[in-house]
Amino acid sequence: MSGTSSPEAVKKLLENMQGDLRGLSLECRKKFPPVKEAAESGIIKVKTIAARNTDILAALKENSSEVVQPFLMGCGTKEPKITQLCLAAIQRLMSHEVVSEAAAGNIINMLWQLMENSLEELKLLQTVLVLLTTNTVVHDEALSKAIVLCFRLHFTKDNITNNTAAATVRQVVTVVFERVVAEDERYKDTVDQPVAVQGNSNRRSVSTLKPCAKDAYMLFQDLCQLVNADAPYWLVGMTEMTRTFGLELLESVLNDFPQVFLQHQEFSFLLKERVCPLVIKLFSPNIKFRQGSSMSSSPAPVEKPYFPICMRLLRVVSVLIKQFYSLLVTECEIFLSLLVKFLDADKPQWLRAVAVESIHRLCVQPQLLRSFCQSYDMKQHSTKVFRDIVNALGSFIQSLFLVPNTGNTSVTPSQTGSNASGNTGSAQTNPGVLGMGGGASVLPAFEYRGTWIPILNVTVQGSAKATYLEMLDKVEPPTIPEGYAMSVAFHCLLDLVRGITTMIEGELGEAETVGQTTTETASLPAQSSSEQQDLQSVSDQSEKELVSRAVWEEMVNACWCGLLAALSLLLDASTDEAATENILKAELTMAALCGKLGLVTSRDAFITAICKGSLPPHYALTVLNSTTAALSSKSYSIQGQNVQMISPSSESHQQVVAVGQPLALQPQGTVMLTSKNIQCMRTLLNLAHCHGAVLGTSWQLVLATLQHLVWILGLKPGVGGALKPGRAVEGPSTVLTTAVMTDLPVISSILSRLFESSQYLDDVSLHHLINALCSLSLEAMDMAYGNNKEPSLFAVAKLLETGLVNMHRIEILWRPLTGHLLEVCQHPNSRMREWGAEALTSLIKAGLTFSHDPPLSQNQRLHLLLLNPLKELSNISHPDIRIKQLECVLQILQSQGDSLGPGWPLVLGVMGAIRSDQGESLIRTAFQCLQLVVTDFLPTMPCTCLQIVVEVAGSFGLHNQELNISLTSIGLLWNISDYFFQRGEIIEKELNKEEAVLQKQAEEKGVMLNRPFHPAPPFDCLWLCLYAKLGELCVDPRPAVRKSAGQTLFSTIGAHGTLLQHSTWHTVIWKVLFHLLDRVRESSTTADKEKIESGGGNILIHHSRDTAEKQWAETWVLTLAGVARIFNTRRYLLQPLGDFSQAWDVLLDHIQSAALSKNNEVSLAALKSFQEILQIVSPVRDSEKPDTPPAINVSVPVVVGTTTATSLGRSFMRTDSIGERLGRYNGSEPPVVTDEIEDLNLWWAAWNSWYRIGSESTRPPVTCDKLTFIPSQPFLTALIQIFPALYQHIKTGFSMDDLQKLGVILHGAVSVPISSDASPFILPSYTEAVLTSLQEAVLTALDVLQKAICVGSESMQIMYPAIFDQLLAFVEFSCKPPQYGQLETKHIANAKYNQAEWVALNYVPFAERSLEVVVDLYQKTACHKAVVTEKVLQNIIKTLRIPLSLKYSCPSESTWKLAVSSLLKVLSIGLPVARQHASSGKFDSMWPELANTFEDFLFTKSTPPDNLSIQEFQKNESIDVEVVQLISTEILPYANFIPKEFVGQIMTMLNKGSIHSQSSSFTEAEIDIRMREEFSKVCFETLLQFSFSNKVTTPQEGYISRMALSVLLKRSQDVLHRYIEDERLSGKCPLPRQQVTEIIFVLKAVSTLIDSLKKTQPENVDANTWAQVIALYPTLVECITCSSSEVCSALKEALVPFKDFMHPPASKVQNGES
Repeated sequence: MSGTSSPEAVKKLLENMQGDLRGLSLECRKKFPPVKEAAESGIIKVKTIAARNTDILAALKENSSEVVQPFLMGCGTKEPKITQLCLAAIQRLMSHEVVSEAAAGNIINMLWQLMENSLEELKLLQTVLVLLTTNTVVHDEALSKAIVLCFRLHFTKDNITNNTAAATVRQVVTVVFERVVAEDERYKDTVDQPVAVQGNSNRRSVSTLKPCAKDAYMLFQDLCQLVNADAPYWLVGMTEMTRTFGLELLESVLNDFPQVFLQHQEFSFLLKERVCPLVIKLFSPNIKFRQGSSMSSSPAPVEKPYFPICMRLLRVVSVLIKQFYSLLVTECEIFLSLLVKFLDADKPQWLRAVAVESIHRLCVQPQLLRSFCQSYDMKQHSTKVFRDIVNALGSFIQSLFLVPNTGNTSVTPSQTGSNASGNTGSAQTNPGVLGMGGGASVLPAFEYRGTWIPILNVTVQGSAKATYLEMLDKVEPPTIPEGYAMSVAFHCLLDLVRGITTMIEGELGEAETVGQTTTETASLPAQSSSEQQDLQSVSDQSEKELVSRAVWEEMVNACWCGLLAALSLLLDASTDEAATENILKAELTMAALCGKLGLVTSRDAFITAICKGSLPPHYALTVLNSTTAALSSKSYSIQGQNVQMISPSSESHQQVVAVGQPLALQPQGTVMLTSKNIQCMRTLLNLAHCHGAVLGTSWQLVLATLQHLVWILGLKPGVGGALKPGRAVEGPSTVLTTAVMTDLPVISSILSRLFESSQYLDDVSLHHLINALCSLSLEAMDMAYGNNKEPSLFAVAKLLETGLVNMHRIEILWRPLTGHLLEVCQHPNSRMREWGAEALTSLIKAGLTFSHDPPLSQNQRLHLLLLNPLKELSNISHPDIRIKQLECVLQILQSQGDSLGPGWPLVLGVMGAIRSDQGESLIRTAFQCLQLVVTDFLPTMPCTCLQIVVEVAGSFGLHNQELNISLTSIGLLWNISDYFFQRGEIIEKELNKEEAVLQKQAEEKGVMLNRPFHPAPPFDCLWLCLYAKLGELCVDPRPAVRKSAGQTLFSTIGAHGTLLQHSTWHTVIWKVLFHLLDRVRESSTTADKEKIESGGGNILIHHSRDTAEKQWAETWVLTLAGVARIFNTRRYLLQPLGDFSQAWDVLLDHIQSAALSKNNEVSLAALKSFQEILQIVSPVRDSEKPDTPPAINVSVPVVVGTTTATSLGRSFMRTDSIGERLGRYNGSEPPVVTDEIEDLNLWWAAWNSWYRIGSESTRPPVTCDKLTFIPSQPFLTALIQIFPALYQHIKTGFSMDDLQKLGVILHGAVSVPISSDASPFILPSYTEAVLTSLQEAVLTALDVLQKAICVGSESMQIMYPAIFDQLLAFVEFSCKPPQYGQLETKHIANAKYNQAEWVALNYVPFAERSLEVVVDLYQKTACHKAVVTEKVLQNIIKTLRIPLSLKYSCPSESTWKLAVSSLLKVLSIGLPVARQHASSGKFDSMWPELANTFEDFLFTKSTPPDNLSIQEFQKNESIDVEVVQLISTEILPYANFIPKEFVGQIMTMLNKGSIHSQSSSFTEAEIDIRMREEFSKVCFETLLQFSFSNKVTTPQEGYISRMALSVLLKRSQDVLHRYIEDERLSGKCPLPRQQVTEIIFVLKAVSTLIDSLKKTQPENVDANTWAQVIALYPTLVECITCSSSEVCSALKEALVPFKDFMHPPASKVQNGES
């Protein structure tokens, strides 16, 4: 305005006006004078106004009627030139706004006239326009007139005018409405007008409207009237009007000034009452028209739809819906339904095209769509408009594929890229189609079942730029290029999806942020849990949000079916990558949206579609098929029309990029993947990656599909579960093009990223993912059953990946995850199992190494949770799984061993769960773990686990797969025991603490504390478990294990037993040691005697171990020895136990049964053990003997005190000093006494055992065969050797009975023969006279006894005779060896070593030694009463008589020689005793025995051996001589004290000896040797000597002399007689040397005798004797004839003494009588 009102402008205006008036006056000067005058007066007027007024413009306006008048008159001239000048001038005035209302009216009237005269039509329009646009003075009638004027100009014949007028009308209409807007703006601050009249009041009542509004109202109302072909109310003077123009005007007003209609009820009323009915009415031809329907069906011809009107109507409708939807809810429902109808297949193509364009306009306005949904779909009885729109689009798209194309070109089905050249030509002519330049390029298109529809580039994304709705100049329907409608419909779908999702997701996002902020402020920081958040948000904005959510859900529910049907079809038909991408993107966004809203069915449906797209056509995948079936069963009806879900056709001409095997039970051939499949797959991955949180149960679909794709593409899982392109396992069936090869790594990494991103999912979604993977895996497992084909490992691998990335919250998914993997591990398919185990172990290892918060060390529950599956694996029998399990344990130990803490029992349990039948490698691995534990981790584990370690180590010992492992495990047990010993105090403290806790828990529950060896303290229990384990191993079936375990057990008890509390020893003895002994005894006695060929492999077995029995024997030996050693070394600990004597008995019983077992090794060892326990001299061990033994009766209160103290906190190096041991008894009573009494019982128990062993083992067998068991010499030796030690302890009570028992055993032992194969080792060569050790032992035993008796009491000495008896029995063995039952024994010389024969021992040395003992003993004890009374001497003589009588027949000549010397010794001692006791008669029976003995010996019946040398003979003869000398010194001198008969016997014997009495049969030589000259001589001399012993003191003695003489003389007589006989017979032959000697001897003897007789006192010699002597003479004389000179000289000597008998006969009296 400032431009027109500035002084310069005003000045210029005035000048121009004056110029115009001047010009006017000039023009009109000639023809129109009045005009000229008017113009001139006008000039004056203007000048006047200018001069008078300061505000010139206002003044001009006031006077404008006058100022304008000249110009109006000029126009009236109808002269073109003048008219033009005037119009220009008027326009100038108007533009300066100096025209008043009245002037304006005049101007309009003038213009009307011009119009009616058809003058200056364009100028007119210009003037009207200027008039109406520069100011608002024109209104009401004037305005209507001006408008009508423009309308009328529009309908002239002149095209230019028409068009200009049309534009002017449009502008004028706009101006009218702009004024309303301005007016409202002006009044907006004032108080609102009173409420307007109701909308349905009379249309004329516009009194309430302000002026501008009123004009606009009238104008709009008349436009409606005109379009409806009714007369206008306000636009008076209209002559004609077109509907098209009217509709365009209506549309522009509605479009440009919606606020006018929305703010003024009157206008709203017009819309409702006028516009909508009008539109509906005008639509009717289109609605009724059916393309191709026969005319006859309807009575009246149907009006054909008319493109211009139809198209404009649609534009109006678009505006109405867009701008006034809120006012026209019902009407819009109708419009929308119409739109939907126009898409029907039977409508003309152009109609469908514009309808689609209209719908597209709606589709880009999501808020509008939302309103539809709220107003219709959500109302109960309303049409479901929104759903119908979407479904209509769907069916529209389907119809385009199904209905033959009625477009301008009919396309041949075969038209694909290769021959599309014709097509490209046409495409270039069509607007909006991208020419691809060159015939070879393929057009983007959809193709379905032979229908090929190109995709045109119709619009920019998100804007609905229409093509046909803008064709306002076309009267005829245009031809629609092929594919146009499809392309628009396609974009409708895409924009619809994009709009809805963007809108809803935006609002959702807002709602969530609001919700979150409220929660955060309201809740305490720690508690932002999901529940609380929900509560918060509900309370705050529940109303609003619930409403919104309902709308969103309704929208999605309404549209998803249609969308899905259409998109699936398009996806299937699409041949263009970009189009495919768009479709997939739409499906993906819909799926995500449904997911966010929790609409499961629809979400799954979209996901299924993408999944199907990813897989080859008709691919059998049950998950998808079931979903689709559910969908396809619902077909969506749209006003009687069915939309069927079309299943993919598979004929799309896609590039095949991969060929692979389907993942099915029976794969039929191969399947192909196209690039579109791969594209879908990537969308699927994208969906899962970005929207995993809302997938929920559809993870199942997604993952199942991915699994199949991965399988077809041949991706295989690698470390950590990531999939890598693997080599084609199933042969060459997987073929990948290079295109897809480059994609594979990408797909693989997206796959991995997909599972990595699971860490951002919330817990619920994560569970969905895990569940889906688990059920996939279950399917894969089902498929892999019963065949060993490569299984699909996708699910397992991905479970692993998911687990690994979600370690921070592993607790929530651990159970389902590992639970499932454990099932996989049990699968029969090895590859499947292997992966299950791989995944499980990787997860466990990762879980343990992950730095949890709080750390595992503080979160025991989690720690155990993580390790638990490892333990569960132990229930699976497949060895490959167990190997994996154990390798995992090994790795855990190596990396986490120090921090396992509460997990130890589980880990150890895994090692312990290995059974023997599970294969060597498994056991070896498990054992490796155990070794690691024992070497490195014992100190780090809780002490309560130590017992488990012991159990596990023990169980490995029992495994029978691998001997070395068993042996090493025993070594481990030893190491463990060492560890216990070193760390004893720490372990004990910890265990006691633990025990207290457990005790408390048990008490609370009211149950007993239950653990093995319960009453013992926990640390002792640990030891006991260790011992018990070793004990079990001691009875293992394998000898090596038993041996090793036994040694270890006894070493441990030996080395560390002192740590045990005293009371625990009771358990050790009874539960461990005796239990073990029982088991070993049982096994040994039942062991198999079959020979074992070899010890497995090529190990040779020694013959001493070649049967199970022999191997068990070794074990028995070891065990028994071990127990005995413990009894020995720990006696001081054991004895104070209450039941030591029972234990002792049990031990003895074991020793006894072992000793009596029929196995030399065992029995011998048993005795060794027996010896060991008997060597206990004192209970104090050397190391602990106190320096000064305390006085026994001193009370030791201090010690007692310390003892009680130690029982609480036990010192570990226990030193049981004597003092302490005394403290265990009451101080007052001397403890030793009890010890001794107790000890005696123990010793007697031992003696009884010894006796039982001895009597059982030495009793001869009843029957004898090859297999008879005969105890071995070492055994018997050992047995007998025990006695002396034992005897020391029992001698005080050793009675005769016991001695008897002992005798039986000794005798039995000595009698046992030796087996021939042992004889070379025991017996020396037979000729040596050596004792066996057994015989030595027997004699030692007797020696001990004898010594004891010697110093013992009187009562003991009565045992002497018994000992003599025993010894004498042995002496007899020299001549008759004992028999052992019925057993045949051979002489050693005849025995064969390699046969099982029994060899009799050489008893001679033994008997001889016994004899020596007898002699020694007798020398000491001859005078003992018992010896005297029990006739010991007689017995000795009786025994000696046997060898003496045998003499040369004795087995050994030494025997009789020894017997003789012994006899001489014994007699030298015994005879004086016998004489002493002569009167008592105790020896009466001895004399005859002695006589017989002499007789038997001196005149033996046995002949000397032939090879006896002369020297030997003479030696033997000298022995005989000794005997005779004994008689002459020891017997005959004491004849008075000796029975007469005995003396007689002796004399007779001497006599017999003094006469050589050989049979004449001997040859000379023999006789020569065998003559015992010396012997005879001695006998003779003895006889002589006793013939005339001078000192006869008793008649007895004289009697002996007389006997001796008579014997002697008788004998001489005999010899001489015999000699004479022989001499005579022999003739010239000389007699044998012996006989000659004998005769010489006799002759000498006679001379000696006579000498002796002469010397004797005469009273000593009786007459008989003399008579006998004289009687010899004749015989002597007869010998004179002998030829031997020696005899002659002897004879001479003999005859000489007879001279003294040459007396003359005397008187008879002198001779005397006796």
